[in-house]
Amino acid sequence: MSLAINGGTPVRTKGFAKWPVFDELEQDFLLRALKSGKWGGVGGTWNGEEPFIPRFEREFAALQDSQYGVSCVNGTVAITVALQALGIKPGDEVIVPPFTFIATATAALAFGAIPVFADIEEDTLLIDPVEVEAAITPKTKAIIAVHVAGAPANMTRLLEIARKHNLALIEDAAQAVGARWEGKGVGAIGDMGTFSFQSSKNLNAGEGGIVLTNSETLWTTAWSICNVGRIPNGGWYQHEMLGQNYRITDIQAALLLAQMTRLEAQMKQREANVALLNRLLSGINGISLLKLDPRITRHANHVYVFKLAPDLAQRVNKEEFIRRVAAEGIPVFYGYVPLNRTNAVLNATKDWLGEERVYECPVCERLCNSEVLMLSQSVLLSEEQAMYDIAEALDKVIRSYGS
Repeated sequence: MSLAINGGTPVRTKGFAKWPVFDELEQDFLLRALKSGKWGGVGGTWNGEEPFIPRFEREFAALQDSQYGVSCVNGTVAITVALQALGIKPGDEVIVPPFTFIATATAALAFGAIPVFADIEEDTLLIDPVEVEAAITPKTKAIIAVHVAGAPANMTRLLEIARKHNLALIEDAAQAVGARWEGKGVGAIGDMGTFSFQSSKNLNAGEGGIVLTNSETLWTTAWSICNVGRIPNGGWYQHEMLGQNYRITDIQAALLLAQMTRLEAQMKQREANVALLNRLLSGINGISLLKLDPRITRHANHVYVFKLAPDLAQRVNKEEFIRRVAAEGIPVFYGYVPLNRTNAVLNATKDWLGEERVYECPVCERLCNSEVLMLSQSVLLSEEQAMYDIAEALDKVIRSYGS
């Protein structure tokens, strides 16, 4: 069978599900926010209704089993706010995985905290607790666990390590809305959890973020950081600490509340498509699926991640493989690059420290460079036939390399 890249017929010519999904509900909520005249969502009521922001914070926190939520402009800032609320200072070290979006590291670097990279697990792509403990130094003050692609990291072990060494534990749950570890919503397991509502996320308002915690003290501090140093129920010009204006608008909160009404149905569709994809791809020689920890009681399935089997990965060029699959009509993408080798992170670290830092993360580097592939977010909201087309295209391309 001739590959489409060589002039053959592509497996799929139809597109995949469009994103975002919206209808009259979003329009109604947005119109209510516009007519209220309280676009910032600060104080008062309109027609007896509270602004959308406090309602969203309350309902989202409850969704993730958290007591408190502080909304903010984006997921990157949410991590910075969490670190600062926990007392992390410039020069303190924060352990992070190298397999994540750059924001996990730059959120610390933004105010001079130093990201220290701990390698990932081969079979899950999540931060390795063994490597975390090995990376702890007297300067270490926090660990950031990233729930990559919606799969919770090993929170049980990471909590044990954090408590043993008196470290703060933050959950970067940007991709994990709705995910649960041992029955509890992520973002409410560590000291603080952060989420992103950027346009590609499963719950989105174009941009936005939130910080969750079960500590009233941490909530108050985070709220003050996001509200130019004011205190809850304080005066408008009563600034008790250094803060910034990190607030979202009531318009964004209105969108998020409307989007939340679709979340459960979308999660179920993602779960069904992932189960089908797992079954189809497990039968293809040359593909390796990720291991799912049984303590993950719900996966958010933000994107679908899989690997080329090591023997195949040694024989093919990853970028060329992607081009061949893309020609068959399937939106496979490269995935992350190792943050421990990313110039922006290395240069910023050097600027703060006055010296270079080198971190070896061989598992992450090998997997990023040759094995890990991802299917984009909206694919998992497509019809069942799309999953069959994905499997057929991958099998077709793999066969083109011969045995």
